[in-house]
Amino acid sequence: MTERLIVMGAAGRDFHNFLAFFKRSRRYRVVAFTAAQIPGIAGRTFPAGLAGRRYPYGIPIHPEAELGPLIRKLRADTVCLSYSDLSHQEVMDKASRVLAAGANFLLLGPRDTMVPSVRPVIAVSAARTGCGKSQTARALAEELRRRGRRVVGIRHSMPYGRDLEAQACQRFAGVADFARHHTTIEEEEEYQPWLDHGFAVYAGFDYVRILRAAEREADVLIFDGGNNDLPLVRPDLHVTVVDPHRAGHEATYYPGFVNLLLADVVVVNKVDSAAPEAVARVVAAVRAHNPRAIVVKARSELRVDHPERIRGRRCAVIGDGPTLSHGGMGFGAGTLAVRRHGGRIVDPRRWLAGSLRATYRNFPHLALEIPAMGYSDAQVRDLARTVNAIPCDTVVDGSPADLQRLIRFARPVVNVRYELDTRSARRLGRILAERGLT
Repeated sequence: MTERLIVMGAAGRDFHNFLAFFKRSRRYRVVAFTAAQIPGIAGRTFPAGLAGRRYPYGIPIHPEAELGPLIRKLRADTVCLSYSDLSHQEVMDKASRVLAAGANFLLLGPRDTMVPSVRPVIAVSAARTGCGKSQTARALAEELRRRGRRVVGIRHSMPYGRDLEAQACQRFAGVADFARHHTTIEEEEEYQPWLDHGFAVYAGFDYVRILRAAEREADVLIFDGGNNDLPLVRPDLHVTVVDPHRAGHEATYYPGFVNLLLADVVVVNKVDSAAPEAVARVVAAVRAHNPRAIVVKARSELRVDHPERIRGRRCAVIGDGPTLSHGGMGFGAGTLAVRRHGGRIVDPRRWLAGSLRATYRNFPHLALEIPAMGYSDAQVRDLARTVNAIPCDTVVDGSPADLQRLIRFARPVVNVRYELDTRSARRLGRILAERGLT
């Protein structure tokens, strides 16, 4: 008997799970997706052209808030949770509501969802959003390139546009590709640093197509994970990044704890800015939960292009959107740069415009650092209105995206970026060599 199934998602892992597992499964028939975390996803339809012959009208996407009534209306037998960065308590809260509505609750594992490659794959995942996956992935790419290998990045799924068929497989090698693919700020935050380092990066959500394309131009593939999700591609080396600024989270968030248990290498990042006791606590947790993993303590180094514009100045600070929102962090690179170079952050909450007011209501931990929310043109405009209204001398941009390409700021801008320190990068390079990946 075929089970009627709802996939709970956030425009990424959910679409991947459908293509990698549910589309070919005769046990399940997907009757709906639900959407959370990412604004503007609900109300769309997963297109028939991607869904296949069993779904001639596509698959509707509903708000997760409607899940209970939706289970009853669609007579769903099973609900599969298919998104990330949820506390273990949140996962069981959702499971309990699904069970109470009369359906079974399902989690898919790596064996059924990781796509194999004919090339060596290094996957970089994390315990939480904003631990420093991308800087670690880029450091690995640089080490491989230094040893003469051709490297391509593969980014975790994040198809936030309206035309899903056009987003199934994307390649980014220059800024012009952003316009061609109609990217959001959140997407550019992930792709821009790869381009800055001279690497092409693939994205989308059809990872069979993505792998076949990437394999043609690379000797080694590096999977740059999203949130704290599991790798979507089967790795030959699994690197998990943990964050001592959120000590304890490495074992209490889904599926970040799974990443910790699967890791071959654990990078304890940000040891230069976290308290020593927090670093020690995280290292002890890693050794207790995964004693076979190699532990690398790393510095997440700030790169500030114009520190003289911060010293003694009033600063408006912008940070990475997902890290500051559902990642739960209250500060990022911009705040650390202002502290280090003697500036003062102006509280932005009085000047929040439009959708940013809702963002601050939805994430009450937000305070002085403004998340670069840009899932739509309207959100980009609200971000610009907010920052330009703040009475400041300098805008400190800690977003990995090139916001000056998208927004005309009324004050001088200081760009702040994170990179993994050279010593840690060299240690990772030696591990790659020991594993025969160089």
